[in-house]
This record gives sequence, C-alpha cells and structure tokens, in this order.
Amino acid sequence: MTRTRLYRNGVLESENFPLAEISDFLVDTSATVWLDMCSPSAEDLARIGEELSLHRLAVEDAVNEHQRPKLDRYDTHAFLTAYTVRLDAASGVLEKSELAAFITERALVTVRKSENFDIDEVVRRWDAASELAKSGVGFLVHGLLDYVVDSHFEAVQSLDEQIEALEDLVFADRADYRELQRRSLRLRKSLVTLRRVVLPMRELANALMRPDLHVVDDTMMPYYQDVYDHILRAAEWTESLRDLVTTIRETQLTLQGNRLNSIMKKVTSWAAIIAVPTAITGFYGQNVPYPGFEHAWGFWASTIAIIVISGTLYVLFKKRDWL
Repeated sequence: MTRTRLYRNGVLESENFPLAEISDFLVDTSATVWLDMCSPSAEDLARIGEELSLHRLAVEDAVNEHQRPKLDRYDTHAFLTAYTVRLDAASGVLEKSELAAFITERALVTVRKSENFDIDEVVRRWDAASELAKSGVGFLVHGLLDYVVDSHFEAVQSLDEQIEALEDLVFADRADYRELQRRSLRLRKSLVTLRRVVLPMRELANALMRPDLHVVDDTMMPYYQDVYDHILRAAEWTESLRDLVTTIRETQLTLQGNRLNSIMKKVTSWAAIIAVPTAITGFYGQNVPYPGFEHAWGFWASTIAIIVISGTLYVLFKKRDWL
C-alpha cells in the first residue's frame, strides 16, 4: 500500500499518483513530493532507492526492524528512524510503532513497519497548517516529527496517571502485594522502553535543525524549536517517573518490612504471655510433692500467678505498642 502527494510552490496539486511519475516531478525545483509505504518488501525499497539515489545502508536500515531512533546523513539525503508509542491502560504495556524516513532535497519517503503508525493523523496536521507548505520538505518533516513527539507526551502522561494510582494502592489498608509487584514491574518495564525511544530524540531534533542540512528554513525554525521543547519535557518527565517508580517500589518493600516486624512483635508477645501458664501448669503437673501439693491453696496460688504474671506482661507489651 502506497500513498503519494505533490506540492508545487506550497500548494497541494496532486495525490495518489503512480510511483513512476515521482522522478518526473522532482525535476521541477518548485515541486515537493511525499511517498508513503507500509510494510514494503526489500525489492520495493530497492526500486525506490534506485529511483531516488538512496544509499544502500539506509535502505537496509529501512528494511530491518528495531532500529535506534536516529538521523543518519548521506551525500544526497538523510535517513531518519523514530517510534510512536501508545500505553495500554489496562495492562500497563507500552506498544511501539516504528517509522523510517528518507529526507531528500525535494522529497520525503516514509516507510511504516505496520499500520499501527497512524499516517492519516500526520496528513491531517499537514492539511491544518497548509500555509507553511512553501517550506517544502521541512514542512513535511515537521508534521511527522510533531505527531511522533505528541505520542511520546501522551504516553508519559498516561504513565504518570498509572503511577499515581499505584501510589494510592501502596498505602491502602489491605493492599494486594502480588498485584502491586506485577503493576510496578510492568510500569517500570514500560518506562525503560519509553526512555529508549524518547531520549535519542533530542539528538535527532538537534541534527535536523543544523543549518548545513538545509531541511529547516527560517519560517519553520520556531516550529522545530517548539517540538524540541516538547522533546526535552518528555525526556525529563520520563526520567522523573522512572525515579518515582523506583521510590514506590522501595517504599512498598519498606512498608512490607515494617508490617512484618509489627506482626512478629505481636506473635512474640503473645507467645511470651502463653508461655507463662504453660510453665506454671507444667510445674504443677509434676509427679513429685511440691508446695501446695494435694491442697486447694496450691491450685489457687498457681491460678493467681498465671493471671498476675500474664496480665503484667500484657500491660508492658501494650505500653511498648507490641500488641
């Protein structure tokens, strides 16, 4: 599945034209072409690579999955890799969608690894800011990058809400520790994944804005600066959330340890109280004569000793908050 667009002098002139016409349009210096391919084969990419003189290594990276977010520069073009992300609120699992893009002087070629990457949303952003289309490829790359960074921001915000809910569960009276451990580990894993996607975007945006790359003109520079600011905020937010999840996990373990100590104190205290009547009745259960043997006062003396000593231990433990 492919999609194409032709802008001439900043005006959308044609859509979904045959791929064979791309080379003819690029001869015109006033034309800007966009080509989108979803899950293309290696042969399809090789054909486009020959038509647009794309570097062999860049074409290989577009075929291979799980690339690091980056911007590689070649003689005639630049190669960009980025990811959109979405957090499943029910499971806390982060889903990634990979995108590769070839950026030439007058053409942008996007290669989506799956249909999960919503290219329609990118097109809507281009149409909503059509007055900037005169900036050519820089305009197209901005809309693409803006959508990618917004998905990062939404994922960070969702993770923040999930972690706040996790904080409330940690201090609940009857917390399900097994579920807390599962959720905290899932969120931590999602944050690690998000960090690998978000942090390299700073380097990528900086490289795009370099004057010698000739992608961003004076008109688009403020818009790229705004996207870069969002990237920094998302990266800082991700780092703070990772630290917060670690703190929550440590707090959870500390609370568990404190509750276990409290339970052990109570068990030990009751064991000490129960040991008193056990010791006294054991003493009076001997088969040898002892003070009060076969006398009623011996029974009452043992009973009073049990009550007094056990009561004294109970009061002492209660004052120390052991019971």
